[in-house]
Amino acid sequence: MSGLDGFNLQLPLVCAPMFLVSGPDMVVAASKAGIGGAFPSTNCRTLGELEQWLATITAEVRADDGPWILNLITHSSRKRLTDELRLVAEYRPPIVITALGSPKPVMETVKGYGGLVFADVVNLALARKAAEAGVDGMACISAGAGGHTGQLSPFAFIAAIRDMFQGVIAIGGGIADGYGIAGAVAAGADCVYMGTRFIATQESLAAERYKTMVLESGIEDLVVSSAVTGTSASWLKASLAEAGFTEEALTGQVARDYSGSDAKRWRDVWAAGQGVGSSRVLQSVASVVADLKREYRAGAARLNDSPLNS
Repeated sequence: MSGLDGFNLQLPLVCAPMFLVSGPDMVVAASKAGIGGAFPSTNCRTLGELEQWLATITAEVRADDGPWILNLITHSSRKRLTDELRLVAEYRPPIVITALGSPKPVMETVKGYGGLVFADVVNLALARKAAEAGVDGMACISAGAGGHTGQLSPFAFIAAIRDMFQGVIAIGGGIADGYGIAGAVAAGADCVYMGTRFIATQESLAAERYKTMVLESGIEDLVVSSAVTGTSASWLKASLAEAGFTEEALTGQVARDYSGSDAKRWRDVWAAGQGVGSSRVLQSVASVVADLKREYRAGAARLNDSPLNS
């Protein structure tokens, strides 16, 4: 798995960082289950809370567990990035994934202690900039992803990135089972970036209503709109309706702001990707990963049993 070889992954999978969902319990559970566990610093209201989370994770995740990963927004509106990087230097997440901005601001700090920097990219223009910045990997957000989403097919995106980048490719977007993981790896990805399948888990920070909505929803219950954050994102229709968003409002645009100063606008609208529908009962992270491992093995066996291999 190229640059991921030293990370003890039992499955080529990262539990993606999700706003309002990913916290220390989810990260630790994912790492203990043998996959990557990630959370966004935006889930911490204060720097003190972020430091507390980092201390908890580093105390519980062992060297033989899967890697833990911190997601940082590097957009210019994110005023506390400098302070967050101070904590990064202290707690040393093995992988830092940057989003909504250039990875350049984190490179010196993370590379300084031997960590890896991945960039969250949604198109080839951003991928080229990330490659030029010297990132170790890319989290390629494709069509079907929850939250801030892309427009490219996962398979087309993998092929286009692999043609110009030799680092780690993590692909995300509508992949919610082990068969999809096997298919993505067969297509050239090093691992899959999966979020929606983990929203309705016991370790999730998601509100109970959010979890229930995910368990009861399918692909047709999603809408893509930039009216919440200023960037196109995939939301659960029911949460938008309950938060008072009209159909007219969903076609509008708001100014981009990732500072966290207007968190109320985000709090009551809930994201999900096209993997929604794969979760039907509340499970633990470990149970979800066990299911994904079985599906992945079955998917790999399908490839091996193909008539073309006989």
